[in-house]
Amino acid sequence: MAEPIRTTCPYCGTGCGVLAEKSEAGWTVRGDPDHPANFGRLCSKGAALGDTLGLETRLLHPLIGGQRVSWGEAIGAVAEGLAATIAAEGPGAVALYLSGQLLTEDYYAANKLAKGFLGTANVDTNSRLCMASAVAGHRRAFGADTVPGCYADLEEADLVVIVGSNLAWCHPVLFQRLAAAREARGTRVVVIDPRRTETCDLADLHLALAPGSDVALFNGLLAYLGASDAIDRGFVEGWTTGYAESVAAAWADAPSAAAVTGIPAADLVRFYEWFAATPKTVTLFSQGVNQSSAGTDKVNAILNAHLATGRIGRPGMGPFSLTGQPNAMGGREVGGLANQLAAHMDFAPGNCDRLRRFWNAPAVAEAEGLKAVDLFQAIGAGKVEAVWIMGTNPAVSLPEADAVRKALARCPLVIASDCVADTDTMRLAHIRLPALGWGEKSGTVTNSERTISRQRPFLPPPGEARADWWMVAEVAKAMGFEAGFAWEGPGGIFREHARLSAFENEGRRDFDIGAAADADYDALTPFQWGERRMFADGGFFTPDGRARLIPVRHRPPVAVRSAHYPFRLNTGRYRDQWHTMTRTGLSARLSGHRREPLIEIHPSDAAEAGLADGALVRVESRHGGYVGRLHATPAQRRGDLFLPMHWNDCFAASALAGRLLSAHTDPISGQPESKHEAVRVTAFAPVFEGVLIAGAGLALPGIPWWVRHKTAGAEAVELAGDREEQAAALLAALDGHFGTPLTFRDPARGVARFAWMEGERLRAVLFLASDGRPEPARSWLAGFIGQELAAPLERAQILAGLAPAGAPGAGPILCACFSVAAATIAQAIAEGKLTSVAAIGAALKAGTGCGSCIPEIRGMLKVSA
Repeated sequence: MAEPIRTTCPYCGTGCGVLAEKSEAGWTVRGDPDHPANFGRLCSKGAALGDTLGLETRLLHPLIGGQRVSWGEAIGAVAEGLAATIAAEGPGAVALYLSGQLLTEDYYAANKLAKGFLGTANVDTNSRLCMASAVAGHRRAFGADTVPGCYADLEEADLVVIVGSNLAWCHPVLFQRLAAAREARGTRVVVIDPRRTETCDLADLHLALAPGSDVALFNGLLAYLGASDAIDRGFVEGWTTGYAESVAAAWADAPSAAAVTGIPAADLVRFYEWFAATPKTVTLFSQGVNQSSAGTDKVNAILNAHLATGRIGRPGMGPFSLTGQPNAMGGREVGGLANQLAAHMDFAPGNCDRLRRFWNAPAVAEAEGLKAVDLFQAIGAGKVEAVWIMGTNPAVSLPEADAVRKALARCPLVIASDCVADTDTMRLAHIRLPALGWGEKSGTVTNSERTISRQRPFLPPPGEARADWWMVAEVAKAMGFEAGFAWEGPGGIFREHARLSAFENEGRRDFDIGAAADADYDALTPFQWGERRMFADGGFFTPDGRARLIPVRHRPPVAVRSAHYPFRLNTGRYRDQWHTMTRTGLSARLSGHRREPLIEIHPSDAAEAGLADGALVRVESRHGGYVGRLHATPAQRRGDLFLPMHWNDCFAASALAGRLLSAHTDPISGQPESKHEAVRVTAFAPVFEGVLIAGAGLALPGIPWWVRHKTAGAEAVELAGDREEQAAALLAALDGHFGTPLTFRDPARGVARFAWMEGERLRAVLFLASDGRPEPARSWLAGFIGQELAAPLERAQILAGLAPAGAPGAGPILCACFSVAAATIAQAIAEGKLTSVAAIGAALKAGTGCGSCIPEIRGMLKVSA
């Protein structure tokens, strides 16, 4: 067997190392035991990467207007379209919208072309949606976008505060590192989150604050620290400014902190006492802090507490921003945000001149460009006439998604480079460029602790797919900029990027990887830029070298609840899905845990609204609607709803979270408020529900609610309608596609079953129920799609939808790493055979992979006790 390929996982900002290995059965992946981010651990998504390498959904050739063209034609059309737009409307009419899925070399090339040679700073990224507030907070406090700590601090801290992060689901490997440290040394954990998430499984204290009240909570903490003499006076006086003003602002909020947050005063005081008494404290924060109209102030409220106590830059202490994407940090390093230039430089005249000289660039942009939400509003207003979208799906991920779609539909030139043929955004593109995917790309990524790792290819380029940096370079050459883009490969781009970071730096800028410019790129091993921990001895990147405490005051979210929209909506991630599901949606085991999006509500709220657990409901805001299945759970605060962000029009009929959200943004960071929207929830009232199991991609005309999910060897579609004629139209469409079905109807039970055959080969099955939801054994049935059914008994069993004993059942998968069903675990617990997490792991392997299912297993054990 050949040596495994060392590469990096393409999911969250943890940046786990991966070993890809070829066997007779195909490519498999496992964690790299030598990588400093994960030491061999992988989450369920990383462990399932081998399931997502197929080409069935790939874009393999350039397209213009839906017609296949050569690369020469495609590059020429892009270059001519950009040049014509600039000639007619100026460089401000051109924009690039990038992605934390890009490698650093792709990001660098795109920013160099736009900000150096086209003269537009309208270059932003989907990372604006997840960590822009952290960037803005860092720059205000430290003078640079510097994450001070490292992952090892989680294992050396005595207190870890987790704010606005379901760490167990969103960064499972870090969650397991923390869980191991807590087991070994008794680390105390506080979770601050409106919801009681799986992360609370580790919590000594859960503070279920009202959404948007983080500033009030941390201002109360800063006031308490000052009053209890927990301030590090030497650090404050020697290395900071703004302390007095910040404490005064904190005292203005402190008296109302309990009322504003909705947290009992005794719990607040307990947290404040623990923080004051524990020097070795780490505060982890993520999207629940950043995705807010006050996100930057929330970040600075957290940083204020650490700066006032000197808890920064030393082992086991510091504020720590967790990024959501694999290369959000790399994008920040090369100027992937509209308000930054490359190498962590801003638009100060000296920086613009430095970049102009280094790049020998004719048209360096000299002012900030449009941030993501403003950018797409400008497209809608006709101020931006050409946009190149790389590796992202803004028609799904941005707020007011229908307005974004209208903007792209009216834009004269939409270019999209992606590895996926069909996304909500691709459907609106005039020019579609096939990009390399994970396993094919070569470059670097930077994780949340500033560690740069190589992402190496182990698969050949499929079809005519090309690297994103190559597309950018070819367009640049076609526009006459060949000298600046004559790279032979990504290694050349990396070396240029490294040299720029050191160019005229002399310690004035935090980001400097000049020492790596001459390294062997192919053999590059993971390395962390900067010091292991930053700022232990001051030395901030402000003009006076001092950190700034920023006076901040609580202000509520923009969206206001009313009698018409009485609920607050929060959105977030699921454990086994990623972004808009273009990769994870290909894996049956990743679709098994949550096969459809659930709308979570407190049981008392559901009862008062007359809504049943498990029923289909409609959620509406001022901007749009969403249909999903209700899940009543006491983990929700009263008055709050939660739904996932992943589903879209390619995977569901009416489950796009972005349609509900307002485009309210933080005034400093430009990050949209994705965690707070005023909505109402009402019954959907279907007259039938069903399950269709067939090959992928079938159209479902006129069905108002459906959700696709991958299952073994086929695709299952959950569906429902609110009129009888919708079922008749669906059957007619399936008959037209497959022919006449075998049919069994049971009017007494309100059940109808259909099976379409091609000779002896099963092509599709459909189960419809007029009273409730049919629950055929989906995984078992899917295994027969495309197979010959010679025996009448097999046909009868399939029409019954009942699996024989021991066959895969209908229920959800609890452990995605080892495909262990929840029902299997529940049965073992009920029989009294397994009475602990360890016993379940030993017998069934559940929980022994990434461990993110352990909180749910513990919950099942508690219920049975």
